Amino acid sequence: MRKHSTLSPSGSHRWLNCTPSARLEQEFNDTESEAAKEGTAAHALCEHKLKKALRMRSRRPVSDYDSDEMEESSDAYVDFIMEQVEAAKQVCKDPIVLIEQHLDFSCYVPDGFGTGDCIIISDEKLHIVDFKYGMGVLVEAEDNPQMKLYALGALELYDALYDIKEVSMTIFQPRRENVSTWTVPVMDLCDWAENELKPKAQMAYNGEGEYFPGEWCTFCRATVRCRARAEEKLKLAQAEFKMPPLLTDAEIEEILSVLPDLTKWANEITAYATDAAVNHGKEWSGFKVVEGRSVRK
Repeated sequence: MRKHSTLSPSGSHRWLNCTPSARLEQEFNDTESEAAKEGTAAHALCEHKLKKALRMRSRRPVSDYDSDEMEESSDAYVDFIMEQVEAAKQVCKDPIVLIEQHLDFSCYVPDGFGTGDCIIISDEKLHIVDFKYGMGVLVEAEDNPQMKLYALGALELYDALYDIKEVSMTIFQPRRENVSTWTVPVMDLCDWAENELKPKAQMAYNGEGEYFPGEWCTFCRATVRCRARAEEKLKLAQAEFKMPPLLTDAEIEEILSVLPDLTKWANEITAYATDAAVNHGKEWSGFKVVEGRSVRK
């Protein structure tokens, strides 16, 4: 089994914004969700179908998650890839197509590596396509750090051979009908890697820097127990409203704008505490689990 990178590409949006979070996450078990298992199955099916389309040997994977929707999504992915390969052939007679390629970008990120779903390399251009089977969060390619890390890894392999001048990165997310592509000059990508990525990655690897809560907290394993995030969410509850005794319209509007995120966080805390009590025998002072009754308020 391949080891996991401390600074994973999929978590790069998080550890680039909140550098100490990478080490904090290691204190929690990395349990794979059902959505993640389904995504792994979808990726395996995509890999098989793409290999067959490129006349490569492959055995069809079998999964408990097989469905008509997965068949349609993987077919659409392969169709898109083959269109890109044909486009590459218009400017290069022998483009290289790499499937599930191991990529190493450790010259910028300590122990940094990942896997590129599909990489198409032609004269002066590199195109990376990442398949996203999830439908909960819409993922955009523009300035996407995960895709930029993959691009850097691919450049390490092939830049010297093909003199690549620009990189295109595509997120293919069929269940959200989302195909997002972003193209950047190699010079700009390398400038970002040297001046922003490299120093922040070193801080993250060392567990240094300040905790900085934001929308990147969503998939952090430490998110429920993170003190910095809790303090941010409790700012509203800690606010002291002085004279005048009634809230102004502006103050109510400010409260309304943060309530959805505050409620979401409160529900996450409730779910965590309930799971600990029901499944692990944890006792919370002043609270008890009542059978047959919702504990949410």
